[in-house]
Amino acid sequence: MILKCIVIDDEPLARECISNYINEVDFLELQGSCNNPLEITKIKSSHEADLLFLDIQMPRMNGIEFLKSMKTKPMVIITTAFPNYALEGFDLDVMDYLLKPVTFTRFFKAVCKVKEQYLLIQNKTDITKNKENPNPDHIFIKCDSSYKKIRFDNILFIKAMQNYVAFHTTDGKKHLSLIPLKEVVKQLDSDIFMQVHKSFIVCIHKIEAIEKEGITIGSHYIPLGRNYRGSIMEKIVNDRILKK
Repeated sequence: MILKCIVIDDEPLARECISNYINEVDFLELQGSCNNPLEITKIKSSHEADLLFLDIQMPRMNGIEFLKSMKTKPMVIITTAFPNYALEGFDLDVMDYLLKPVTFTRFFKAVCKVKEQYLLIQNKTDITKNKENPNPDHIFIKCDSSYKKIRFDNILFIKAMQNYVAFHTTDGKKHLSLIPLKEVVKQLDSDIFMQVHKSFIVCIHKIEAIEKEGITIGSHYIPLGRNYRGSIMEKIVNDRILKK
């Protein structure tokens, strides 16, 4: 995840300071900087910016006037030497307020807040898209501090491991996520996936052999629970057996 940033400040040293800070943070990318809001259109792809660092006291148009004039705006962090503007800035839904001179510690705290908000918005967007699309071909799972996209056709099986589940995929990898297996079952298409043991879910189309006590998927042998055997035989095998 990369947040594209623009810096607007009429003080060259202030612009340079924030720009240098941006270049030190791995999830930020500097798109450009300018000395007043009217020059923002000169920055290539300025309409795609995710985060705006905006000074208040500037010639021609101050930062508050600029914010009020924007129909749609990215997330905004105000940078200024005048603390009396803070309340008005927050009324305009800015993410944070940095008082000059800005230390890197304070800067980093502000951009981490922006990152959390951005991920929250993206997650809500993904949920909305999934509701609009009743037949999604993937899910996102949280792995450590990131969200990883797992395509259904790449999943071989899913194994419960105490508080975690492990998604075993066709590329031989194992992706761990802190989520109960019962929640995974709820979110998977029952026409594609089926629970075959209290600790295992398998992709039905990847099954190569079914024995009394186990299922073979590639080089993996997965236990078949006694309570699940009847339902898997009924769903997968019975209507596909060659008969005399």
